[in-house]
This record gives sequence, structure tokens and C-alpha cells, in this order.
Amino acid sequence: MWHRGRVIRNVVVGTVKDGVTTEQIEQALAAIRGMQVPGVELDVHTGVDLGLREGNANFAITVDVADEAAYQAYDADDEHNRIRRELFAPISASIQRIQIRL
Repeated sequence: MWHRGRVIRNVVVGTVKDGVTTEQIEQALAAIRGMQVPGVELDVHTGVDLGLREGNANFAITVDVADEAAYQAYDADDEHNRIRRELFAPISASIQRIQIRL
């Protein structure tokens, strides 16, 4: 993939509103996994919480990109923003994110 020390990892964790089904979460996560951003290589991993500890978030997403410019292109991408707006916003009670350098 890329040289460690330059890679940016975007980590997203979210909780969902009451009544949201696992299928609804999986549909939104599948859209993120299927995303392509022209000119940007994405390494995407997603998952629904296994319920091993009370109080956990309901889902997580990690996206690794080569550098800050790639992250900014991913973050501004029209399809990415459509997925956030149409699939995640209606089901999410809260979403937190952080970008770190690996």
C-alpha cells in the first residue's frame, strides 16, 4: 500500500437512533465500502459492533488514504457526501471522527 508514517487514517464511530436495524446500518456501511473517489486510493474497513461491551458505539469505519490531499478529496467527494446525507444522517444519533497519521 503506502509507506507508513505518511498514511492518514480516518476513524469514524457512530451510534444509531432507536429502532434502527442492523440491516439499515449494513446498507450504509456497504455504500461506504463501495465508494470510489477519482484519483484516490481508499483502504476501507467497516463493521457493526459485536456487543461485547455495554455502551459501545453501533458501527465503525476506517479509511486509509495516502496523505492529506487524498483525505481532503475523499472528504469533499460528492458521492461521499450523498452517502453521509442520505444513508447515515437519517439513522445516526451521533457520529465522531478523527484523522491520525500512521
